[in-house]
Amino acid sequence: MAAGLDHGSTDAAHHGLPAHEVVLLLEADAVRGLSPDVVAVRAVTYGPNRLPGTQHDSLLRSAARQFNNPLIYVLLAAAAVTVFLGEYVDSSVILGVVAVNTTIGLIQEVRAEAALDALRALVLTRSVVIRSGQRLRIPSDELVPGDLVLLEAGDKVPADIRLVRVSGLKADESALTGESETVTKDEVVLPITTPVADRRNMVYGGTLITSGSGAGVVVATGGETELGEIHRLIGTVRPAPTPLTSKLAKFSMTLTIAILALSACAFVVGLSRGQETALMFTSVVAMAVGAIPEGLPAAVSVTLAIGVGRMAKRRAIVRRLPVVETLGSTTVICSDKTGTFTENQMTMAALWTPAAQYDLTGVGYGPDGSVRRRESHRADLGGVPIGNDASMTWCLIAGAACNDSAVFQQDGTWQIRGDPTEAAMIVAAGKGRADLQGFLARHPRISTIPFTHERQFMATLHRDDEGYADGILLMKGSVERVLELCIGQMGSKGESEPLDVGVITQAADDLAGQGLRVLATAMMRTKGLSPIDPDAGLGGLTFVGMQAMSDPPRDAAAAAVRSCMTAGIKVKMITGDHPGTAHAIASAVGLDGGRDHLVTGADLEGKTAEQLADVVEEASVFARVSPAQKLLLIHALQSNGHIVAMTGDGVNDAPALRQANVGIAMGHAGTEVAKEASDIVLADDNFATIEAAVEEGRNVFDNLVKFIVWTLPTNMGEGLVILVAIIMGWTLPILPTQILWINMTTAVALGLMLAFEPKEPGLMTRDPRDPDRPLLTWALAFRTLLVSVLLVSGTWWIFEFELSRGASLDEARTAAVNLFVVVQLFYLFSCRSLTQSGWRLRPFSNRWLVIGVLVQLVGQAAITYLPVMNLLLHTAPLPPETWLGILGVGVVASGAVAADKRFRRTII
Repeated sequence: MAAGLDHGSTDAAHHGLPAHEVVLLLEADAVRGLSPDVVAVRAVTYGPNRLPGTQHDSLLRSAARQFNNPLIYVLLAAAAVTVFLGEYVDSSVILGVVAVNTTIGLIQEVRAEAALDALRALVLTRSVVIRSGQRLRIPSDELVPGDLVLLEAGDKVPADIRLVRVSGLKADESALTGESETVTKDEVVLPITTPVADRRNMVYGGTLITSGSGAGVVVATGGETELGEIHRLIGTVRPAPTPLTSKLAKFSMTLTIAILALSACAFVVGLSRGQETALMFTSVVAMAVGAIPEGLPAAVSVTLAIGVGRMAKRRAIVRRLPVVETLGSTTVICSDKTGTFTENQMTMAALWTPAAQYDLTGVGYGPDGSVRRRESHRADLGGVPIGNDASMTWCLIAGAACNDSAVFQQDGTWQIRGDPTEAAMIVAAGKGRADLQGFLARHPRISTIPFTHERQFMATLHRDDEGYADGILLMKGSVERVLELCIGQMGSKGESEPLDVGVITQAADDLAGQGLRVLATAMMRTKGLSPIDPDAGLGGLTFVGMQAMSDPPRDAAAAAVRSCMTAGIKVKMITGDHPGTAHAIASAVGLDGGRDHLVTGADLEGKTAEQLADVVEEASVFARVSPAQKLLLIHALQSNGHIVAMTGDGVNDAPALRQANVGIAMGHAGTEVAKEASDIVLADDNFATIEAAVEEGRNVFDNLVKFIVWTLPTNMGEGLVILVAIIMGWTLPILPTQILWINMTTAVALGLMLAFEPKEPGLMTRDPRDPDRPLLTWALAFRTLLVSVLLVSGTWWIFEFELSRGASLDEARTAAVNLFVVVQLFYLFSCRSLTQSGWRLRPFSNRWLVIGVLVQLVGQAAITYLPVMNLLLHTAPLPPETWLGILGVGVVASGAVAADKRFRRTII
């Protein structure tokens, strides 16, 4: 059976065979359908008409996979040791961080797998079939290859079907192919090489019948359909790791090795100096826990969550937390055309009549807008008022009355039923104040010739009750075909004039050159009311005008594209739509859409990976591309080192959405499959929202960097204080329990507050961060060393100074602990900006940071002056003069960091 054949084989190319040969090949019957016995056999052979299921990992295995991170291993080890030491509060904090990150990762995996489930549910509907001559309505999953399926307007196509009979059949295939216009279907034989988007003798599972009727034979079911091919693509795609995830993994491994090595060396040195084993073990564990930035995973989660909230306010709904940071590192945005750069609503842009040309205002299917005269073609008609141009009125009436669609308001929004092109003509009639309802009431429709690809026109016959003639014939269709059937044109006052084919054709070419779809209209008064015979030679019509429409670009799209380019982000259009339409929209929004930079799916065929990598860098517009080609383009960009954000709305976009570093789906026009495969959903389907999300993503990355820049030196300093004491054989200036106090409180009260920092000026005027740049740069390593040395030296100075002036050991250690926290606090303000002094920023622009500082100061006062805290942490009250020394060290440290920042504008 053909349904089981490979899609790439000649035998499976059903669009390239005559309908009767397809029926013979499938051993089917185009009149009576299959018999129940044959259906039963094929149901066993081919299985249900459902996309195949996917084997999912168990919840336990998925949860275990979240622990596969070196830093998590160290945190778990630290938690175990702190439990052993009786430090239950600190171990609880560490385990809480691990639990939060495990939960977030698990939720991400579950959501990612939902894309396949949504795709399987897409084609589950009911279908009308003919079996043994009887008309039956059955669940679509019971269809088998060879079934004869009847299709009508409003039906969802249940499988891949070769059409054998059609009557004005049109299908909306945008979800599968990206084609924004409905496709007129017929039974003609097509070349084998015809791409899916142009196979007008086929309809495919998951698409929608918008008008007309037809019948066809099922040629592929379940996993063998075009949807099945997309399903396989999605199943083979594994989302690329985010830049920060990759860098943190490498950094965590490096940090883990360094901490373990230093701990082992310190332990050995301590024992060689005759220190007690228990004391050495406790000290080394305190050093390791102090050096581990256990606040880093929590800071990442909190910062990303804040970014999610900010993006939601700008109408970008984030489904996977890590992509917030990835979006800020994006170097290329690959966008679909329909609904992202455009409104996804066919809109009449211009009217052309023998008297004048008119522009129409307003966008979409709503009634807001008007008709304005642009120019007159003839000087003698230049002063004719719009309302007195009879040719314009008849042009609007012909387009709206010779029409099978409808426009209506539902839940406060304007909706359409039927063909978007026809809906645009109805809206245009309303804007031009043509009395469509009055015309139809006075001139009811008698008969119709539906549009077909061969005829290239639609015609309707209406009764004429005004005494001019028996009937009125209205027609709309391609300019060439309508002109062939016309013998004259209508003047502004309704009079007949000689047909000027040259002028009309030139005007049509000018409108088409603007990326508009042009349809001609004509009318004729008839004698008699016999139903129109489509095979009879029509002629003698009067040309009344042309209507030109498009899916217009969004107002904010061009500005958003410019902003992205200013930010160093390349923008590329990848669409399944027609090259001419893609070129026009690309030019309108400011993309380099010149013909030299426009590539079609046919151009991509047969190219090697190296050639594809070159093409994808140079071209900015890709048209008529298949789902598999979209995936290849994303792969090529990623192989070139790019961080890729991909937008889409259809089923055909799902594999590429999942492959991209950031998949962005449309909230309104997007299919559920696209949404489930994506990382971000745009609530307003607007490209400008992507630009806003990139800005928020960059701010998130900045704030993560600020936390890393703050936490590395402070954690390293905590570890080095104890390391120096062990190596030198000196008395510990800070006890292990005190290190744990510093580690726990400063990470929460100070470091995490950087997640709330507002955006810095110039965020969208700098280039994206180089994806290959390591997290631990030489500049950051120097900053880490500088601050660590300041912390360690300051701590030892205050400790020894206090002892030298007669303070007790507990008082000296309390001074060291407070100095450590104060220096961290001063350094925190420096980290508020990566480029300028933190003290130059508005102090209350981050109120959470102010609150955190106050909380930390209260905590330090508590451990210094409360007796119960003195007992627990071995601290003692300090005299005022000691605080002056502590603040002095803080000022010196702040000045040193400011000098380094002035010398090094970028450290990460």
